[in-house]
Amino acid sequence: MAAPAEAKSPNQANGESQGANVDKIRDILFGSQMRDYEKRFVRLEDSVTKALETLRDDMTKRLDTLSSFVQQEVDSLSQRLKTEKTERTESTKEISREIKDAAKGIEKKLGQLEEQMSDGQGELRAKLLEHSKSISGEIEKLRRETAASLDREVETLRNDKTDRAALSDLFAEFSLRLKSDLELPEK
Repeated sequence: MAAPAEAKSPNQANGESQGANVDKIRDILFGSQMRDYEKRFVRLEDSVTKALETLRDDMTKRLDTLSSFVQQEVDSLSQRLKTEKTERTESTKEISREIKDAAKGIEKKLGQLEEQMSDGQGELRAKLLEHSKSISGEIEKLRRETAASLDREVETLRNDKTDRAALSDLFAEFSLRLKSDLELPEK
Protein backbone atom coordinates (compact mmCIF):
# COMPACT_ATOMS: atom_id res chain seq x y z
CA MET A 1 0.00 0.00 0.00
CA ALA A 2 1.12 3.38 -0.71
CA ALA A 3 1.48 6.13 1.87
CA PRO A 4 -1.21 8.70 1.93
CA ALA A 5 1.09 11.46 0.87
CA GLU A 6 2.18 9.44 -2.14
CA ALA A 7 -1.37 8.68 -3.09
CA LYS A 8 -2.25 12.31 -3.30
CA SER A 9 -2.32 13.94 -6.61
CA PRO A 10 -0.09 16.94 -7.22
CA ASN A 11 -3.12 19.28 -7.21
CA GLN A 12 -4.18 18.04 -3.84
CA ALA A 13 -0.77 18.47 -2.33
CA ASN A 14 -0.56 21.91 -3.78
CA GLY A 15 -4.05 22.79 -2.34
CA GLU A 16 -3.07 21.59 1.10
CA SER A 17 0.08 23.58 1.18
CA GLN A 18 -1.85 26.60 0.03
CA GLY A 19 -4.43 25.99 2.85
CA ALA A 20 -1.61 25.78 5.36
CA ASN A 21 -0.15 28.93 3.98
CA VAL A 22 -3.51 30.71 4.24
CA ASP A 23 -3.78 29.59 7.84
CA LYS A 24 -0.32 30.98 8.54
CA ILE A 25 -1.16 34.27 6.86
CA ARG A 26 -4.43 34.47 8.75
CA ASP A 27 -2.61 33.69 11.98
CA ILE A 28 -0.10 36.44 11.29
CA LEU A 29 -2.73 39.02 10.36
CA PHE A 30 -5.51 38.15 12.79
CA GLY A 31 -3.81 35.87 15.31
CA SER A 32 -3.70 38.21 18.27
CA GLN A 33 -7.29 39.36 17.73
CA MET A 34 -8.46 35.81 17.33
CA ARG A 35 -6.75 34.78 20.54
CA ASP A 36 -8.37 37.76 22.28
CA TYR A 37 -11.73 36.76 20.85
CA GLU A 38 -11.15 33.22 21.89
CA LYS A 39 -10.27 34.31 25.44
CA ARG A 40 -13.33 36.55 25.50
CA PHE A 41 -15.54 33.73 24.25
CA VAL A 42 -14.11 31.44 26.92
CA ARG A 43 -14.73 34.08 29.63
CA LEU A 44 -18.20 34.79 28.25
CA GLU A 45 -18.96 31.11 28.13
CA ASP A 46 -17.75 30.75 31.76
CA SER A 47 -19.80 33.70 32.94
CA VAL A 48 -22.90 32.46 31.06
CA THR A 49 -22.35 29.01 32.55
CA LYS A 50 -21.94 30.51 36.04
CA ALA A 51 -25.00 32.72 35.50
CA LEU A 52 -27.01 29.72 34.32
CA GLU A 53 -25.86 27.69 37.31
CA THR A 54 -26.70 30.59 39.65
CA LEU A 55 -30.06 31.02 37.92
CA ARG A 56 -30.67 27.28 38.08
CA ASP A 57 -29.75 27.21 41.80
CA ASP A 58 -31.89 30.28 42.46
CA MET A 59 -34.84 28.80 40.55
CA THR A 60 -34.39 25.49 42.36
CA LYS A 61 -34.39 27.31 45.71
CA ARG A 62 -37.43 29.36 44.73
CA LEU A 63 -39.26 26.32 43.44
CA ASP A 64 -38.40 24.45 46.63
CA THR A 65 -39.60 27.41 48.70
CA LEU A 66 -42.75 27.72 46.58
CA SER A 67 -43.32 23.98 46.76
CA SER A 68 -42.86 24.07 50.52
CA PHE A 69 -45.22 27.04 50.81
CA VAL A 70 -47.84 25.39 48.60
CA GLN A 71 -47.53 22.17 50.58
CA GLN A 72 -47.96 24.10 53.86
CA GLU A 73 -50.99 25.91 52.47
CA VAL A 74 -52.48 22.64 51.21
CA ASP A 75 -51.84 21.04 54.59
CA SER A 76 -53.34 24.06 56.33
CA LEU A 77 -56.41 23.99 54.08
CA SER A 78 -56.74 20.24 54.57
CA GLN A 79 -56.58 20.73 58.33
CA ARG A 80 -59.15 23.53 58.12
CA LEU A 81 -61.42 21.36 56.01
CA LYS A 82 -61.08 18.48 58.47
CA THR A 83 -61.77 20.82 61.39
CA GLU A 84 -64.74 22.38 59.66
CA LYS A 85 -66.06 18.97 58.65
CA THR A 86 -65.72 17.79 62.25
CA GLU A 87 -67.42 20.93 63.54
CA ARG A 88 -70.24 20.62 61.03
CA THR A 89 -70.67 16.95 61.84
CA GLU A 90 -70.83 17.77 65.54
CA SER A 91 -73.17 20.69 64.83
CA THR A 92 -75.40 18.42 62.75
CA LYS A 93 -75.44 15.83 65.52
CA GLU A 94 -76.24 18.56 68.07
CA ILE A 95 -79.07 19.91 65.93
CA SER A 96 -80.41 16.39 65.38
CA ARG A 97 -80.32 15.76 69.12
CA GLU A 98 -82.05 19.08 69.80
CA ILE A 99 -84.73 18.26 67.22
CA LYS A 100 -85.28 14.84 68.80
CA ASP A 101 -85.48 16.43 72.25
CA ALA A 102 -87.91 19.05 70.95
CA ALA A 103 -90.03 16.34 69.30
CA LYS A 104 -90.10 14.36 72.56
CA GLY A 105 -91.05 17.53 74.45
CA ILE A 106 -93.83 18.26 71.98
CA GLU A 107 -95.11 14.68 72.23
CA LYS A 108 -95.06 14.95 76.02
CA LYS A 109 -96.91 18.29 75.92
CA LEU A 110 -99.46 16.85 73.49
CA GLY A 111 -99.99 13.88 75.80
CA GLN A 112 -100.46 16.24 78.74
CA LEU A 113 -102.86 18.39 76.74
CA GLU A 114 -104.86 15.33 75.68
CA GLU A 115 -105.00 14.18 79.30
CA GLN A 116 -106.03 17.66 80.45
CA MET A 117 -108.68 17.78 77.73
CA SER A 118 -109.96 14.36 78.76
CA ASP A 119 -110.03 15.43 82.40
CA GLY A 120 -111.65 18.72 81.40
CA GLN A 121 -114.25 16.93 79.32
CA GLY A 122 -115.01 14.59 82.23
CA GLU A 123 -115.32 17.53 84.62
CA LEU A 124 -117.41 19.43 82.10
CA ARG A 125 -119.71 16.44 81.63
CA ALA A 126 -120.03 16.05 85.39
CA LYS A 127 -120.82 19.75 85.79
CA LEU A 128 -123.30 19.61 82.91
CA LEU A 129 -125.00 16.57 84.48
CA GLU A 130 -125.09 18.29 87.86
CA HIS A 131 -126.37 21.50 86.32
CA SER A 132 -128.91 19.53 84.27
CA LYS A 133 -130.16 17.80 87.43
CA SER A 134 -130.29 21.13 89.22
CA ILE A 135 -132.25 22.73 86.37
CA SER A 136 -134.53 19.67 86.16
CA GLY A 137 -135.20 20.00 89.91
CA GLU A 138 -135.95 23.70 89.56
CA ILE A 139 -138.19 23.05 86.55
CA GLU A 140 -140.04 20.35 88.50
CA LYS A 141 -140.39 22.69 91.47
CA LEU A 142 -141.67 25.49 89.21
CA ARG A 143 -144.04 23.04 87.50
CA ARG A 144 -145.44 21.96 90.87
CA GLU A 145 -145.73 25.55 92.06
CA THR A 146 -147.37 26.56 88.78
CA ALA A 147 -149.75 23.58 88.94
CA ALA A 148 -150.62 24.38 92.57
CA SER A 149 -151.10 28.05 91.71
CA LEU A 150 -153.22 27.12 88.73
CA ASP A 151 -155.29 24.73 90.87
CA ARG A 152 -155.82 27.51 93.41
CA GLU A 153 -156.86 29.95 90.72
CA VAL A 154 -159.23 27.40 89.19
CA GLU A 155 -160.74 26.76 92.62
CA THR A 156 -161.07 30.50 93.21
CA LEU A 157 -162.74 30.94 89.87
CA ARG A 158 -165.13 28.12 90.60
CA ASN A 159 -166.08 29.63 93.89
CA ASP A 160 -166.40 33.15 92.55
CA LYS A 161 -168.09 32.50 89.22
CA THR A 162 -171.80 32.58 88.64
CA ASP A 163 -173.50 29.34 87.84
CA ARG A 164 -174.94 29.13 84.28
CA ALA A 165 -178.31 28.01 85.40
CA ALA A 166 -178.54 30.81 87.92
CA LEU A 167 -177.35 33.28 85.32
CA SER A 168 -179.96 32.09 82.81
CA ASP A 169 -182.70 32.40 85.46
CA LEU A 170 -181.47 35.87 86.23
CA PHE A 171 -181.54 36.87 82.59
CA ALA A 172 -184.98 35.33 82.13
CA GLU A 173 -186.29 37.24 85.10
CA PHE A 174 -184.67 40.38 83.89
CA SER A 175 -186.25 40.03 80.49
CA LEU A 176 -189.67 39.42 82.03
CA ARG A 177 -189.39 42.47 84.18
CA LEU A 178 -188.45 44.51 81.25
CA LYS A 179 -191.52 43.33 79.45
CA SER A 180 -193.60 43.61 82.61
CA ASP A 181 -195.97 41.07 81.26
CA LEU A 182 -195.35 38.29 83.46
CA GLU A 183 -195.44 37.89 86.99
CA LEU A 184 -192.48 36.56 88.58
CA PRO A 185 -192.70 33.21 90.09
CA GLU A 186 -191.95 33.11 93.72
CA LYS A 187 -189.35 30.96 94.98
